Amino acid sequence: MQLFTKPVRWAAAAACGLLAAAALPAGAASAAAADAGAPPVPDRYRHQKLDWQPCVSGTLQCAAMSVPRDWYHPDAGPSLTVRVSRHQAADPAARRGVLMMAAGGPGASGLPRPANLAKGSAKLSAAYDIVSFDQRGVGASTNVVCSDQDKVDAFFSSGDLRDRSGQALRATFDRARDFVQDCERESGGLLPYITTDQAVHDMDLFRSLLGVDKVSYYGPSYASFLGAYYATEFPRRVERVVLDSNVDFTGSWQSFLVGQPMSFQRRFEQDFLPWLAKNDRVYHQGATPAEAKASYERLRAALHDRPLDLEGTLITPNQLDVAATNAMYEAHSGFPALASQLSLLEDPGSAPADARKAVANQMKHPMGANFFADFFSVTCGDTPWNRDSRYWVDRSTEATRVNPLAGARELTFSAICANWPRSKAPHIKVTGKGLPPVLMLNSIHDPATYYESAVRAHRGLAGSRLITVNDGDHGQYQTGNACADAYVDDYLVDGTLPAADTTCEGVPLPEPAARG
Repeated sequence: MQLFTKPVRWAAAAACGLLAAAALPAGAASAAAADAGAPPVPDRYRHQKLDWQPCVSGTLQCAAMSVPRDWYHPDAGPSLTVRVSRHQAADPAARRGVLMMAAGGPGASGLPRPANLAKGSAKLSAAYDIVSFDQRGVGASTNVVCSDQDKVDAFFSSGDLRDRSGQALRATFDRARDFVQDCERESGGLLPYITTDQAVHDMDLFRSLLGVDKVSYYGPSYASFLGAYYATEFPRRVERVVLDSNVDFTGSWQSFLVGQPMSFQRRFEQDFLPWLAKNDRVYHQGATPAEAKASYERLRAALHDRPLDLEGTLITPNQLDVAATNAMYEAHSGFPALASQLSLLEDPGSAPADARKAVANQMKHPMGANFFADFFSVTCGDTPWNRDSRYWVDRSTEATRVNPLAGARELTFSAICANWPRSKAPHIKVTGKGLPPVLMLNSIHDPATYYESAVRAHRGLAGSRLITVNDGDHGQYQTGNACADAYVDDYLVDGTLPAADTTCEGVPLPEPAARG
């Protein structure tokens, strides 16, 4: 059942609210940057031309944009390259504007995403030129470099992150310090400038080079954080904003990330394990959630005692936990995949060779080295972190005990940020002041951007509307929920918002698999 409240039109309110902040002419990036606390943009950046060429897919064009390394000292240091993309509206005369989007992570690539967004909504594709980019530090843009893949793999394959012995704790801190030293040595002085604040100035230059006064915006996951910062720093440059699966952009990365072990454990125990038990005839992991959990723990204990060499990939308990957390993001693909992995890892000898190779490849690299480098550059550099190692030992011990699925890795992540070079990134306070209403979406059991975080962000973002989705998937727009899709399309295309916070029923969990 889909629950709707009476829609209202925001168009009149937008006109009133934005007349007070008169629009600047297209290309006036220097004035906007000054509004956001940065000096004027040098001519070599604001007068550059984007050389659009076919890329990624047949429907996308890409270009390279040159940006200052440091927007607060734009003449200091070498320029960076930010790769940008666009999917043009079919009828330029009929389009209503530009829709900018970004990728999550931080660390994921946004370059190919406009094609998928356009494919998923004919209304958006007709109404907007849809544009995106690889954020500085990521993908085809100037990369930040830290440790190589072998070292990153060692974070999740060495030992057992649930081990709280003195030796294990020292090893975690040693690996964290080594990783940070690699970042400082290999990044060429780039670390202080791989922040959300620097990226939003890149976004506004991109807007200016597109020749538009304002953009609308869609951002899922970390891109919600990016979008909230952009709207706050450049309030006269946004028209309609949709934030999907929200990081708490009103707080710090530390306060947000320490909440994740709870939400991953909740998704695992309240959604996955009951589904797995319901499918016991197929996966044979236990007929009740308690039995299924015990089966998972037995397998994990066996991998602790004797890691499994699976087609050349050594499978450890940490890698099992990473596979489980990854599966929690989306039930229809993730739950059956994890259930099949559990069955295979219990008895790999009876599985076909191609199935063993597939699972080995899936679990070989728990996190990509490039993703890892950008993730920590942003999350450690955007907002302050506690640097007391004893604090993190005590806190992570409790997280490991209560919410072990993701709590066991808390010390690894926090130890990196506790050793990160101190950042000079400005404090950005997101309040919603001066902004059009923002449409927010979040599921109640989202494991990564947990609902409690979204509620805090919603309360701190004046005038926002929150669509609560009654399932646990991460990302709601264009993921099979017609109710959520309708709210987003109606707002971005027609300016229609619900009169108040409202609810969508979620997408049901996968049907029980057929007997094998």
